[in-house]
Order: sequence, then C-alpha cells, then structure tokens
Amino acid sequence: MESFSSNPIAYSTSFQTTHPSLRTIYEPGKPVSADNVLDSGALVFHFPAPNTVTGEDVLELHVHGGPAVIKSILGAISKCASPVDAPSASIRYAEPGEFTRRAFLNDRLDLPQIEALGNTLAADTEQQRRLAIRGTNDILSTRYEQWRKQLLYARGELEALIDFSEDQHFDESVDDFISSVTGQVDSLLHQINLHIKNASKGELLRSGIKVALLGAPNAGKSSLLNQIVGRDAAIVSSEAGTTRDIVDVGIDLGGWLCKFGDMAGLRSKLSQSQIAAQGHVVSTVGKIEEEGIRRAKARALESDVVVVVLSVEGSREQGLSLEPEVVSAVHSCLELDKKVLVAINKTDMLSSEPGHHDMLNYKAQVSATFGGLDPDLIFPISCQEAQNSTGQDPGGIQPLLKGLIRTFEEISTPEGIHSDEKQIGQQFDKSYWEDSLGVTHRQSSNLQICAQHLNDFLSQINEGSITPDNAIDSIKNNTIIKQVEKDVDIVMAAEHLRFAAESLAKITGRGEGGDVESVLGVVFEK
Repeated sequence: MESFSSNPIAYSTSFQTTHPSLRTIYEPGKPVSADNVLDSGALVFHFPAPNTVTGEDVLELHVHGGPAVIKSILGAISKCASPVDAPSASIRYAEPGEFTRRAFLNDRLDLPQIEALGNTLAADTEQQRRLAIRGTNDILSTRYEQWRKQLLYARGELEALIDFSEDQHFDESVDDFISSVTGQVDSLLHQINLHIKNASKGELLRSGIKVALLGAPNAGKSSLLNQIVGRDAAIVSSEAGTTRDIVDVGIDLGGWLCKFGDMAGLRSKLSQSQIAAQGHVVSTVGKIEEEGIRRAKARALESDVVVVVLSVEGSREQGLSLEPEVVSAVHSCLELDKKVLVAINKTDMLSSEPGHHDMLNYKAQVSATFGGLDPDLIFPISCQEAQNSTGQDPGGIQPLLKGLIRTFEEISTPEGIHSDEKQIGQQFDKSYWEDSLGVTHRQSSNLQICAQHLNDFLSQINEGSITPDNAIDSIKNNTIIKQVEKDVDIVMAAEHLRFAAESLAKITGRGEGGDVESVLGVVFEK
C-alpha cells in the first residue's frame, strides 16, 4: 500500500465520521466528466485525530486493485492543489517509517511497541507471531517506566538525605534509611537480570534455534536432515565423508523456527602405524576433511541443541558405532550445558524381538557414555525405512521431532517462573515473565547498562568505610552504646541511580540523553 504524507500539516476534509463513503474519483484539475474518471467505485474513509494510529487526521482511499487504476490514482494525488490554510504544504510519498515516527511523536506508540510491530510484520512462524503480538501492547513500556520512577524516587530519598540530614528530622537512622533504599535496588536488580536472561531466550524465537547434527561419517546425518525438511537439502551417498562443509537449512518445526546444520562426519586422524595395523585399506583424513571436522565441532559448540546421530552396524556383534571423536565432541557440548538428543539410526538392520533387546542395551550404552543422558532423549530411527516406506510414521522420525519440540519449549521457558531465588519469581504470575521474552536486543543492551549502574550503586554502599567519626553514642538501659554507621558517599551513590534511570528512559525513547535521537531513525525504518 502506497503512503502519502502532508508535511507537516494534516489536511482537513469534509468527512467527519469513520463510516465508509462510496465515491467517484476524478482526474484533478479537469472537468467532472466520464472521460476524467479514475475509479467509479472507491471507498473513502476519514479517521479524525487524535484517535488514529498517528494521532493525526487520516484519509484512506480503497480503490480497485488493477495496476492501471492504482498507477493513475497515485499519479493524480501528487497533482492535487495545496489546501488554502497551508499553501506551502505539498503532498508527497511518506519517507520510510515516517508514519511510525509521527505515531511516536504524538504518543500513540513507544519504541518497544514499534519494535514489536516490526517483529509482527517479519514473523514467519507461530511462535514468532505469538511473541511479537504480546509486545504490541504497552506492558513492557509500563514496566520500564515503573522501574524508572522507582529509581527516581530512591534517588530523591538519597538527595533528601544529603540536603536535610543535619536537621535530624528523620524517623529512622541513616543506616536504616540507606538499607531500605538498598533493599529496593537489590530487588529491582534481580528483576532486571532475569529480563536480560529472558531476552536471550526471546531471541531464540525471533532468530531461530540452532540445531547441529553431529555424528561419524555415513551415520545418516544428511539422510535425517532430508527427512526432517522434506526435501533433498543435502547430498546422500553410501560413500563416507560426502559432507565436507556445513549445510544450514531453516525450517518451521511445530511453530518453532529452527536452523539445522548438517556437518562433516567426525572421525579420528589415523597415523601410518595405525593404518598398517588395520590390515586393509583405510582412507585417511585429508586437509579439506580436517577443516570440515574443525568447523563441525565449532558449530556444535555454538548451537542451542545438538542431535547426535549414531548408527547400528551390520551385525549384532558389531553393535553400535561410537566414534571416539564424536564422544569427545558430545562431552564438550555437555560441559557447556548444551541440550543433547541422540538418534540411533539404521535400526532396520535389527530383527524384531532380539532387536528390541539390543535397543535397550544400546540406550543404556549411550546413556552411560554420555554422562547419564536421559534415555527419553535417545530415539531409535531408520532413515532408510522413512525414505522407502509409506506408513504413518516410517522410520520412527516423529518421536524424535516431538522430542526436539519439547526441548525447544524447555530452553525457551522464561526465567523466573520456576525461580525461588529470594522469592523474586514468586512475586509475579507466569504472564509477567512470558512478557519478558519480548525484550529485544536493543532493550537488553540498555538493561545491561542499567544493571551495571545498580551494581555500582550496591558496591558504593557496601564498600562504605567505618571510622570513629561516624560512631554515634546512644543510651540504652542506662548504657552508652556505640552505633557504628558506614561512611557512604551518598552523592556518588545517587548518581549511579540517575544513570540507571536514564538507561531505562532510553528504552522507551523518552530519555533526556542526546543519543536517544540517534536510535529513533533506525527503529522507525524497520
């Protein structure tokens, strides 16, 4: 839809309601006649300010969608005469994001809502849509503003202490007063830190969950990828080591955007003595394959979920193939708390009854090898059956996919819902933390700056020195007691709160800092 703007004055019209009006549109500057009709049946809507998306008068023309009709009307709009009350104004195309900017300037939208609007327009999956829709309300903006006011109030209390402490009209001691403010800041800091963590989880939904397919050569990684995406995304061959580089494929899996990476198979680099000991021809790892293996390991370590593809060999005696390089790479992933699932491929080589017993042994073997991995995360599959059969779930791929979806749900569950640290998570309902998944990268960056200033404030308070000069004598039960209070630089502590509040103001775009304006154009254009 083309957008026109009258800059800077909105035009008034004779339409005073939002009811549609069926009109005939004529060529401007020419006599009203059948020869000058541009569209004989256009719907015209007038939305009066301030209850519009921009807060200004809005005129909408709903015309027939033929290319010639649209072209003629767009050409005619720019020929319309300027209004009498604004002769210097002209009708022009709106600049990228101009209507959004006007909505912001007229307090119809704030920056978090605008970012959510952009995410709504860019949403490809159901989870992305849900996340974006939650952010289009003003819940996060209201939350940031409440935090900012809370910090301003705490700062005001400290500055009152600076200005009036000598009058000694306070109902509580200076130490109790500072402790009260510190408790408020500490509670707020915990909330902010949880929002920062949840911003990373929300980014998984927006940018996609990285899934690495890790395994030995010819284990069936490429075949599994093709079964998941439903097309030949990777080359499949009986020759081991077909995949040398990373093949990334994006897919909507159960409403989740995930990016599968099919990578080079991992295997050991045999020495010449080892090759001779094998007694038969063994292909060595060349330079290109070695680089592919290095990239595969790196990709697995930076992924969110790792699917380890193992394979059943030709006979029961050969058993399950566990390449040492694969085992080592999986342990490295587990040390980084990566989510790991295992797919045991080529189960079509097992007969029914003995095969079931063998599979239980295989699961136990895999679980023990990978540090007690939950057997529910180990899935027997057969890519060969999935490719050649037409049953309801040939090859047992569906349980693996359902396991992946459960894992996606787990890693994207917001922090705070199950947290009992200082009972922070128990003060709010589930929706409070689900809304925090909508925190964008820009918002998270400012929250991190805010958290740093709050940490500086707490350090300033906790590192206050104790000297004989700040020991106050008091009488209790006819006994003189020394009440020791910390010598805290309250002025500097109050400044940390001011900087923290400014960081929150920059999130909504209402801050006083000069760099707020620099981010507006980028946000609006998106």
